[in-house]
Amino acid sequence: MSSTVRLRKALAAVPAYKPGKPATAREGTTAYKISSNENPYPPLPSVLKVVHDAAMAMNRYPDMAVTELTLAIAQRLGVPPEHIATGTGSVGVLGQLIAATCDPGDEVVYAWRSFEAYPIIVAIAGAVSVQVPLDEDARHDLVAMAAAITARTRLILVCTPNNPTGPVVHQGELDAFLDTVPGDVLVVIDEAYVEFVTDDQAPDTLATYAGRPNVAILRTFSKAYGLAGLRVGYAVAHEPVAQALRKTAVPFGVSTIAQQAAIASLGVFDELQERVDALVAERRRVVAGLRRQGWHVPETQANFVWLPLGADAEAFAAAADKAGLVVRCFAGEGVRCTVAETEANDRLLHVARDFLVARTF
Repeated sequence: MSSTVRLRKALAAVPAYKPGKPATAREGTTAYKISSNENPYPPLPSVLKVVHDAAMAMNRYPDMAVTELTLAIAQRLGVPPEHIATGTGSVGVLGQLIAATCDPGDEVVYAWRSFEAYPIIVAIAGAVSVQVPLDEDARHDLVAMAAAITARTRLILVCTPNNPTGPVVHQGELDAFLDTVPGDVLVVIDEAYVEFVTDDQAPDTLATYAGRPNVAILRTFSKAYGLAGLRVGYAVAHEPVAQALRKTAVPFGVSTIAQQAAIASLGVFDELQERVDALVAERRRVVAGLRRQGWHVPETQANFVWLPLGADAEAFAAAADKAGLVVRCFAGEGVRCTVAETEANDRLLHVARDFLVARTF
């Protein structure tokens, strides 16, 4: 009798997710982790108090229907509550989306490189990833993505701003793309970084979804809202899709603490907006500084910058680590650097300048 447990064959195709490693302490130097696109600001005092109060009920199960938060999101966005589905971060909701749309062998189309969780979640479902290369400006090639649609396509992911490169898709090109997509294929617009977008050509995704039953929006409280550790995200979708997402959700997945913190954060977004504005200003400063040094930096609309280093990516990451900065390295492609504390951003500019000078000679 075999002593080996039989596991799903699909797991062999699942790539490992590589989280950003903690910053290594350096004597006499503050180390910074700028690899995970976290919000560098601490929780707002009012939100922290709500978290403390909610923790007093941690012996109880959370509201499985996430009723109060669903109503708060719906009110803020001006959509029906029935069109909101929540989950454990936007990546958790993404898993629900794929579970709701894909049988084994079905295809999921997305740009590449993009969010590294995409191929993992697709493979776990037994579905097939169809990766369409970004264009020369590190943007989605929506024409090529449209050409990649087949009879087996069930889901299309459009990450805007794109993680890890930063550019957004524009309304005109998105509309033209959606006009080519069959009505029975769900298009998910992943907007984890939407609060940082200032490009006036970026899509109005709420208006886009409202007029297209096969479009859904994916958002999170992890980035601009600073709740990454609490794991709460949501989708905006027409009722049949939203209802399917509630069926595929992990029961009681969104904790009471996460629900109450998200509600409180929605209520004080004016304060959070000040932090977002400060990060956007820092983003502009960092991008301008890098370009003055001679770097080709894509037009980022997120809270990070992308350096397309190619074969030098690992060497740059090592140089940054030596200087007390942990960046997100994609070997052979580039590095993604979170816009963080001012001192961390200054250090990134210094590392980038020294690396470029050393590479020139």
